[in-house]
Amino acid sequence: MDKQVYVAPSLLAADFLHLSKAVEMVNQSEADWLHLDVMDGVFVPNISFGMPVIESVAKVCRKPMDVHLMIVQPERYIDTFHRLGVHHLILHYETSVHLHRYIEHIHQLNMLAGVALNPHTPVSVLNDVVQIVDIILIMSVNPGFGGQHFIPHSLHKIQATKQLIEQTRSSAKIVVDGGVDTQNAAEILRAGADVLVAGSSVFGAPDPIRAISQLKHSLNAATHLQG
Repeated sequence: MDKQVYVAPSLLAADFLHLSKAVEMVNQSEADWLHLDVMDGVFVPNISFGMPVIESVAKVCRKPMDVHLMIVQPERYIDTFHRLGVHHLILHYETSVHLHRYIEHIHQLNMLAGVALNPHTPVSVLNDVVQIVDIILIMSVNPGFGGQHFIPHSLHKIQATKQLIEQTRSSAKIVVDGGVDTQNAAEILRAGADVLVAGSSVFGAPDPIRAISQLKHSLNAATHLQG
């Protein structure tokens, strides 16, 4: 199957005492993006990291920084994340009152704009923005903590998102975040995903670089096995 697979290791699962080593590992790997989860303890029941950490990461990261804002009133920080050198900024539909306006603002700053959906939020809410958004992030766990199990219904949601993109001729990439590992990666990609966000399955692996490579080539490996 000729399909480009993107892998975005999630820094949330790294050892926070050695973030520079974690970022350098990602630099040396086949990873395409570095995924950074910003949590405020309000929208989600956890607090992760914010601007000072991302500013430091930006100094050593050689991959596009893919920032996922799990915070209330994300529009307050769009300009700040642009100044930090962020390449992709993903906002949650559930926290974005004027979503169309925020997407336009992100584009005006020459960043890619993404919209994330919680497990309970239907894909249909994106009908009016799917043609202008660059990234659609499907949360396949309830946001807030790493190490959770993939929600099986997410596969149907990925398929519905792919169908919407094809119907509207959107160029948006589908990102899947939560419980992604080498056991389910191929199935997720076959459902229509383009980008795999992986935290624990990468940073918890004995050889993270190899784990990234396995995710990157998981669809081809599964196709060969079936053949």
